[in-house]
Amino acid sequence: MKTSYQLALAAAFAVMAVASVQAQTTGGRSREAVEAEAIATAHAPDQNVTRGSRGPETVKPMADADAMYQQAVATAHAADQNVTRGSRGPETVKPMADPAKVYNEAVAAASAPDQNVVSGSRVNSKVISTMQNPALTAAQGK
Repeated sequence: MKTSYQLALAAAFAVMAVASVQAQTTGGRSREAVEAEAIATAHAPDQNVTRGSRGPETVKPMADADAMYQQAVATAHAADQNVTRGSRGPETVKPMADPAKVYNEAVAAASAPDQNVVSGSRVNSKVISTMQNPALTAAQGK
C-alpha cells in the first residue's frame, strides 16, 4: 500500500512538472526571458508612481516666450489695468441700430391697439387685430 501511494505521488509530481514546463514556455518566451522582463520592470524608475510625485514635469511652451513677455509688459503698463469697470465714469456706448428706427418701432409698439392682449387670453383663440395702428398710419402719411 505504501508503494502504490508513493507511485501515485510521484506520478502527480511528474504531471505537475510537465504542466509547469509547458506553462513557462507558452508563447515562445522562456522562463528566463519572463524573469528578465519582470526584473527590468521592477527596477524601472516610474513604476507605481503617481504623476507629478517626483517633482514638476517638464512643460513645452506653446507660445513664443518673447511675445508673451511683450504682452505682459504692455498689460502691466496699461492705464486701466486694476480699475473696476465703470469706476472712471460712464462708458461710451456705440449704438448698434439706427436711433430713429428704434424710436419709431417703440412708438408703434406703444400705440398698438392690442398691445396688452396675449394670444390665448380670449378663450384660447389667436388675436388678430383688424384695427389700424395710428403711429404706423402717421409714419406712412409723412
